[in-house]
Amino acid sequence: MSVTGISNSISSKADAVRRLWQEVFYWISVFVCLGVAGWVPLTHMVEVWINKEEYSHGFFIPVISIYLIWIRKNTWLKAGGARWPGLMMAFMGAGLLLLGNMATIRLLGQYGVITVLIGAFIARYGINAFRIVWMPLVFLFFMAPFPPFIHNQLSLKMQLISSLLGVKFIQTCQIPVFLEGNVIDLGIYQLQVAEACNGLRYLFPLFSLSFLFAYLYKGSWWQRWLIFLSAAPLTILLNSFRIGVIGVLVNYWGIDMAEGFLHDFEGWLVFMVCVGLLLLEIKLLAKLSGNRQPLSELISLYSEKEERQRNIQARVFSPVTYSIVGLMIATAGISQVLDQRQEIIPNRLSFLHFPMEIGSWRGQKDYLAQNYLDSLKLSDYILADYRSPEYQGPVNLLIAYYDSQRSGQSAHSPRSCIPGGGWEIQGMKDIMLPEVNLNGKPLKVKRLIIAKGENKQLVYYWFQQRGRNLTNEYLVKWFIFYDSLTTNRTDGALVRLVTPVTIGESFKAGDHRLAAFAKLMVGQIPRYIPN
Repeated sequence: MSVTGISNSISSKADAVRRLWQEVFYWISVFVCLGVAGWVPLTHMVEVWINKEEYSHGFFIPVISIYLIWIRKNTWLKAGGARWPGLMMAFMGAGLLLLGNMATIRLLGQYGVITVLIGAFIARYGINAFRIVWMPLVFLFFMAPFPPFIHNQLSLKMQLISSLLGVKFIQTCQIPVFLEGNVIDLGIYQLQVAEACNGLRYLFPLFSLSFLFAYLYKGSWWQRWLIFLSAAPLTILLNSFRIGVIGVLVNYWGIDMAEGFLHDFEGWLVFMVCVGLLLLEIKLLAKLSGNRQPLSELISLYSEKEERQRNIQARVFSPVTYSIVGLMIATAGISQVLDQRQEIIPNRLSFLHFPMEIGSWRGQKDYLAQNYLDSLKLSDYILADYRSPEYQGPVNLLIAYYDSQRSGQSAHSPRSCIPGGGWEIQGMKDIMLPEVNLNGKPLKVKRLIIAKGENKQLVYYWFQQRGRNLTNEYLVKWFIFYDSLTTNRTDGALVRLVTPVTIGESFKAGDHRLAAFAKLMVGQIPRYIPN
């Protein structure tokens, strides 16, 4: 070999080593800085994976993503393309991360971390590389848990749907059954369709799997969308079938059929059947399209078409790449400053001291069962029935107070919880109570008419949030976010009043009773719910 050849070989090896160290430096910088800046949302995400079965699949998602990216490295490493979109995306992700840290909204921080990672990938390897492996990168979003507000809404709705369809199945088996909210009454036994039976622990993993199958499936786009979207109806139908089967088994062989190992085994069996049906759906769609390939070829990790290889420019460090490193260092530094902020929790009187005599009204305290306390995660509450000789029926008062609503513990809307008790909402609107004055303004409440058989009740409720009188739960979430940024406070409460409307009594009489009690009661609120 000539001297020139030896020199070129040494130079080539030196360049390879230099590029390797640049690669290592770049990704270590990104991951270390993201670990510092996103420590709180990331550790929260891992805690959710560990403690909630619905999200236990989260551990596998980054592993699957890395593997899918790695097996195509020989293609995307040579793709190149513009890098500045990556810098823009990384800036956006860093903004989300810092905003999430300021407001202590974990989901924003988690999405921010993932967005920064995608941006860092594009800034390093180019937009064409992203087009080749976009799915494994987008797949990372499936590891972030839903915010509790959305999770709770989904859970309640799926409990109700699963209960209703499960009862329909039991009835087809000629077994007498009655459904009251989430409670299936078989006469001797009563089964409560609890949160553990709502189907979400199948839905979230199945959505992730269906997204993966849709990406790997070699078919048309409409078929891929159908595969992905079919996860929800499959989960609901099979979970309802599971509940129905449990009801039938309990009716014949006792309550042991709904508890312990058998209950958990039935859940795993349903999940595996869901996966099997997804694969069967893929096979049928392929057959309808005239594709007779075996399933192993229909769902393939490798594409039949090789992307056009461009150049190796993506391997060279550029100003955009260095900008990403600088952005990561700045984000980590700013996040450390933000972490020093302490949430303000104002002083207040405990509801232990809430008066049981308000004008002519005399109260009798009651207490929430432990399962409700575990679900609501409130800081303090008062539950009491008040009666007055001047009015026909009682008024039930519930005030649920939260000293912090940052980490997902926030007031639940009664209109979401009421159907779970078997009550039907027959009317709902916002009304003003001009005779009731709170903080110098007429009180605004959400008015519900609810019924269960012949029993009817009138419900008033509102959210008392740092001096604001709100009836819209979405506005409540917005102001929690806004106030956490501007005042560093997220305390607040739900106030609910309920009165029965007896047969022969008008709803107008119920309105008069609730308004009369509210007029006297709201004067007590500022001592227990800070403005």
